[in-house]
Amino acid sequence: MTTASSRVVRFVLNGHPVKAEVETHHTLVQILQQFGLFGARESCGEGVCGCCTVLINGTPVAGCLSLAILLDGKTVTTVEHLDADGRLTAVQQAFIDMGAFQCGFCTPGFVLMAHDLLRQNPDPSDEEIRESLSGNLCRCGAYPEITRAVKLAARRQQQREPDGCAPVPSASPVHADS
Repeated sequence: MTTASSRVVRFVLNGHPVKAEVETHHTLVQILQQFGLFGARESCGEGVCGCCTVLINGTPVAGCLSLAILLDGKTVTTVEHLDADGRLTAVQQAFIDMGAFQCGFCTPGFVLMAHDLLRQNPDPSDEEIRESLSGNLCRCGAYPEITRAVKLAARRQQQREPDGCAPVPSASPVHADS
């Protein structure tokens, strides 16, 4: 039941049409958690750390600053959807292979930003990688490993090298209510 301060929004979440009743002040991160998606995490609450990165209509955004009420008709992709075919992507596998994380809190945001970078620039220089990922903060200081992981993912995507990706257990898809 909607209230004076709530609305029903319909959008595509990780390839599935969904709807959600949202309060006008709810952020995208808060709504994603209601769908059981915890990859985008609120850390700074100011859109400067990158931990809450998600893609809206293919563009990276800060989920902690994006109001859920504005999702109507949009397409949202989270880090959980990157392995939709049951295999890790080249970026995900490269992060594992290069040890490009320590605590892992910031990793989903870095992975989504790396995907976006490689979509736009399949062969970025180290400087281009650093520039593209400059809106993401890693408090553990894994920046050298992250840069190496993006370079490795770029090589794998260009050369179509076997990446040794292991199947990922499938999760239940989220579907819209009737």
